[in-house]
This record gives sequence, C-alpha cells and structure tokens, in this order.
Amino acid sequence: MRALHACLLTLTVIFLSSALPLTPAAAFPGPFAKAAASTKATKTLVKPDSAGRHSVGPRPSRWCGWYMRTQLGGGPEYNLARNWAKRGRPLNGPRVGAVAVWSHHVGLITGKTKDGQWVVRSGNDGGRVRERPRSVAGAVFRKV
Repeated sequence: MRALHACLLTLTVIFLSSALPLTPAAAFPGPFAKAAASTKATKTLVKPDSAGRHSVGPRPSRWCGWYMRTQLGGGPEYNLARNWAKRGRPLNGPRVGAVAVWSHHVGLITGKTKDGQWVVRSGNDGGRVRERPRSVAGAVFRKV
C-alpha cells in the first residue's frame, strides 16, 4: 500500500510540476526581482524541451545536485552533489558565480556579505531552495 501511495504521489508531483509555467524571478515583486537583477538569474542556462519545460527528470529525495542541473544543465550523474567537483574547471578559491561543492551538498555562490561570508543559493537547503550566507569551509570551487 505504501509503495502504491508513493508511486501515486510521485506521479502527481511530476504532473503538477510539468503543468506549472516557469516564470523568471524578475517577474516577481520585491526581493525576488532584486535577487534576479543582482545575480542575472533570469538568463536561462538550460535549454527547454519542446514543451517549454527543463528536462532534468523527476526530483530525487536528495535534490541539491538536481536543482543545480535545472540552473546549469548536465546529465543525471550530477544529481549527486560530489559529482559537481568534476565539472567545469577548478578555481583557487570562492568567488561570485562559482559552484561550491561539499561532499554532501552543492550550491552557487551569488554574493558576499559585509562581514565576509559567502552567500550561496542551493536546493534542498532545509528542504527548499534558499539563498543565504554560508560557510564554504571544506568546499571545492568550480567554474561551470
């Protein structure tokens, strides 16, 4: 019964996510538009399929890598966060626009706070997409 329920829930999520229009952040008021203007998030980096959706497959339970695929493209092997450490070219340190890769998480550096912390946008951060100051200790940095 649980397997059937999980299957129906997954199909519902896939159906609903495919039916939702993808709207650039600049179309939203307030902080979303400000964030989009400062990070150039309105530029689509993944080519949409013929139906206008990004074809990265269903979201797995650990989905930070999957979220990065929706932003930067890549195959299903990049659903696993640590595989982002092999993509693009290495950087000597953190900088805006770099992909920060930890052994268990991946995110995009979008800014720096006044006190020197790096601002990282990532999926599956507390169960949602968040952009927040974050320690980059132990991370490797890639230019994708």
